[in-house]
Amino acid sequence: MDAKRIIRKVAVLGSGVMGSRIACHFANIGVQVLLLDIVPKDAGADKKSRNKIVDDALNFALKSNPSPIYLKSFAKRITTGNFEDDMPKIADYDWVIEVVVERLDIKQQVFTAVEKFRKPEMLITSNTSGIPIHLMAEGRSDDFKQHFCGTHFFNPPRYLKLLEIIPTRDTLPEVTSFLMKYGEQFLGKTTVLAKDTPAFIGNRIGVFSIMSILHYVAKTGMTVEEVDKLTGPVIGHPKSATFRTNDVVGLDTMVHVANGLRENAPSDEANALFNIPEFVSGMVKNNWLGSKTNQGFYKKEKVDGKNEFYALDLKTLEYKPSQKVKFPVLELTKTVDSLKERLKILFAAKDRAGDFYRDTFYQLFAYASNRIPEIADELYKIDAAVDAGFGWEMGPFEKWDALGVADTVKAMETAGQKPAQWVYDMLASGATSFYRIENGYRQYYDIPSKSYKIIPGTEQFILLDNIRSSNTIWKNSGTTITDIGDGILNLEFHTKMNTIGGEVIEGINKAITLAEKSYKGLVISNEGANFSAGANVGMIFMMAVEQEFDELNMVIKAFQNTMMRIRYSSIPVVIAPHQMALGGGCEMCLHADKVVAHAELYMGLVEFGVGLIPGGGGTKEFALRLSDELQEGDIEMNNFRERFLTIGQAKVSTSAYEAFELGYLKKGRDVVVVSRDRLLAEAKQHCLMLVEEGYVQPIPRADIRVLGKQALGLGYIGANSMYSGNYISEHDVKISQKLAYVLCGGDLSQPSMVSEEYLLSLEREAFVSLCTERKTLERIQSIITGSKVLRN
Repeated sequence: MDAKRIIRKVAVLGSGVMGSRIACHFANIGVQVLLLDIVPKDAGADKKSRNKIVDDALNFALKSNPSPIYLKSFAKRITTGNFEDDMPKIADYDWVIEVVVERLDIKQQVFTAVEKFRKPEMLITSNTSGIPIHLMAEGRSDDFKQHFCGTHFFNPPRYLKLLEIIPTRDTLPEVTSFLMKYGEQFLGKTTVLAKDTPAFIGNRIGVFSIMSILHYVAKTGMTVEEVDKLTGPVIGHPKSATFRTNDVVGLDTMVHVANGLRENAPSDEANALFNIPEFVSGMVKNNWLGSKTNQGFYKKEKVDGKNEFYALDLKTLEYKPSQKVKFPVLELTKTVDSLKERLKILFAAKDRAGDFYRDTFYQLFAYASNRIPEIADELYKIDAAVDAGFGWEMGPFEKWDALGVADTVKAMETAGQKPAQWVYDMLASGATSFYRIENGYRQYYDIPSKSYKIIPGTEQFILLDNIRSSNTIWKNSGTTITDIGDGILNLEFHTKMNTIGGEVIEGINKAITLAEKSYKGLVISNEGANFSAGANVGMIFMMAVEQEFDELNMVIKAFQNTMMRIRYSSIPVVIAPHQMALGGGCEMCLHADKVVAHAELYMGLVEFGVGLIPGGGGTKEFALRLSDELQEGDIEMNNFRERFLTIGQAKVSTSAYEAFELGYLKKGRDVVVVSRDRLLAEAKQHCLMLVEEGYVQPIPRADIRVLGKQALGLGYIGANSMYSGNYISEHDVKISQKLAYVLCGGDLSQPSMVSEEYLLSLEREAFVSLCTERKTLERIQSIITGSKVLRN
């Protein structure tokens, strides 16, 4: 990355759905943003009326769900304005991003204005999703052209990782290199270098896949629900699968891209597939575009006060109650955790599901192979773009690898879907897969050299999938301990949802023992979809139903002891959570020496929802942190109330930054990393820093100031008031009282100093006693059987 170039201020031109959200994501990472749009036709002379379009757009974005901003206060980093009054301000900015309507003439008008005020070497990029990048730069100065390219974000920019960088022949190599690096390191993106071809990479492949499915449905009569059942998590795709994804994105958007590909890629061998099926044209004519028009392939209606869901019959274009779908092969894969193994079973199925997979994915494999070198010179770029842009766990070449390249080629030939010649050349060279792991790095097959090369930019990442096979030093059924170099171990979980049971507790203790004996420190991190969904409530439920309360007490004590061992080990323990870190996963983080959190962190003590209080040291830790705050002179009752409500309302952060506000992360100690790929490497560095600073084993605390009856009454009164107002149930009152009792250190007559062990004992006693309650067991059962929170 160009060491001289620093991005402090970014101007975003256009405040529509994409522009406002791109502005928010730059604000997320601490950049000052200027967001501009047109002046309304009927605007007066005052600033408020002249900025109405941009202000309304930003406010709408900030109120949307999921939120585009990590923390509401970050929106203060965005200044709004309009093209007529405020365009001269861009002279003070480092990067200008154009995000106006998808019309070449309008974009060129905007760039004419930008040229007038830009300073030399300023970065100028366009977020177009389809207009050729080189056409937008025509007529511009040499300096403009040298610092201009496409930067195609996917919507929503905060959540979808793909950022395509599309240079022209005039773009300076150092500009391209800078944007590739900046997007990955600071914006947390998977940056993919794309060619200036129709729809670039992500949409070219992704929309082909969707169109292939739409035509298959038109041919075979498969239903909306059937397709979404087959194209969701079972094959490593998002829950929204195919048709629900179309509803979210907007059917008009998909049609626009498909029409553009049909018109602008006439020599594409699959050009006819971009013709819009009749049922889709009918939906567009009816304005059934998805979420934006409240109906698309699905719609939701209120019937007798309840939400009823309907799916579109694609033959009649009539809505019918949404049906649950079952395929025999899906039942076979329910217990198969490995996506690679699931794909083999699914593609081998001799039923309608197997026919669907073979037909649509063999088409996709052949199509992707034929796009090299048209849209990309290297195959990994196609997988990276589709994975990051559409949320797939495996792109086309990765899926093909999982099925076996040579065998799949034979099956594709039989199905009339012959791949590109380079695939045959690869197999003839002795290479049997598109990817391989070598010396801890993932390598791709490079077509020109007929050899394997490390995927550029990944050398600085520590990816467990790449090193696990060679660096594992211990494992059990639920955890693996890996040597990640420089004297640091990593412990990962691989239970279902990374829940914490006996095998994870054993793994944590084993990792600490090994680290204390022969290593410098320990990181706890994993590459699952979520860090941890919390304790294994199924085990707790079974013990409680069997009334094995002595055994349950021992299990909870073992959990508490393990959390305390994390806190008081002789080596530093750094935890690197991502996505969900709930219940016990959150409690683990509360006891770390340092948390290196991914920005997308949904952290919370959610035990209240299953009729319990945090029992793995979480309630104790909140009492301890409250004590530290009180000693710093804060207002006692306000702080107590905030801590009490955070647990009592089972608050979950919507980002790592909000986790600081909720008290789950510690300001001045814990840090946030935006790039998911860099998380483990950053955690390792922070662990080494603790070692180098002279880490000293902490001493258990016995100086925790608890408030006793002084605050206990407040907790009881608050719970009873909520009950009187019908906000909570009678059982919620009971749980609230147990929670208040532990946070206050019991019914002590006056504020007192207590130890952690004292509070852990109170916490454990409250937890086990709540497990004897029928209504708590009903809540736990509701979560286990239906994943639904029951309020009884």
